[in-house]
Amino acid sequence: MAHINDAEVVYIPTNDSDFVLTPEKLQKAIDDHPKAVGLVLTYPNNPTGVEYSEQQLKNLADIIKKTDLFVFSDEIYSTLNYVGKHTSIAGYLPEQTVVLNGVSKSHAMTGARVGFVAAPKELISQIVKIHQFAITAASDTSMAGAAAALSPAGDKSNEKMRQTYLKRRNYLIPEFEKLGFKVAAPDGAFYLFLKIPADRDQDDLAFARELAYKAKVGLIPGSCFGQGGEGYLRLSYAASDENLQEAVKRLTEYLA
Repeated sequence: MAHINDAEVVYIPTNDSDFVLTPEKLQKAIDDHPKAVGLVLTYPNNPTGVEYSEQQLKNLADIIKKTDLFVFSDEIYSTLNYVGKHTSIAGYLPEQTVVLNGVSKSHAMTGARVGFVAAPKELISQIVKIHQFAITAASDTSMAGAAAALSPAGDKSNEKMRQTYLKRRNYLIPEFEKLGFKVAAPDGAFYLFLKIPADRDQDDLAFARELAYKAKVGLIPGSCFGQGGEGYLRLSYAASDENLQEAVKRLTEYLA
């Protein structure tokens, strides 16, 4: 989207800081790019599952509030959090934050295409001008489904889903560690970001193809997610327990 709008993207690799954007990394990026206008922050994160604590967000906010940067905070996985209550950076930077969220992940309604944005009024008025000509509105059925999802009954459903994902995460992490993968244990979302074992091909695209064709298991090359993802594979555990167990079985047999 940035490229479509003729913006220059500045990447900040975080593979050497447990995939967390640190205040030091952010300050250096700001110093190196004084004309920057926005920061995209995604948490819990796809592909790593990294979540930010209140203190980590406060530390970032202390730096951002000294600038004119807007934070585009993608919090679509906010309800799928395994380590406590999700905190939005908007609480610390209400006049500089655009929060993006929706029901796609929280209530497994990806096909409904219902999302929402929260931002300062002046910015929302400009967003609406684009939105009304690009989308007009979500369908009646999608909006009715989203209303039900965001009701108390929907919250119960979400909690059940969160517990299911947590169970799958806790099953998969030790299984992949047995196979020699280093796992960045996710605090949220439903992905594992797997460091390829040192004795295997570190070309993640080639290794992913090998596993797809020979082990019949589909994983996403980490380099698809940008700098810092080289040498990793991403697994989604938004799949049935049976399929995940079969994937582990196939990988165990193949890698042996």
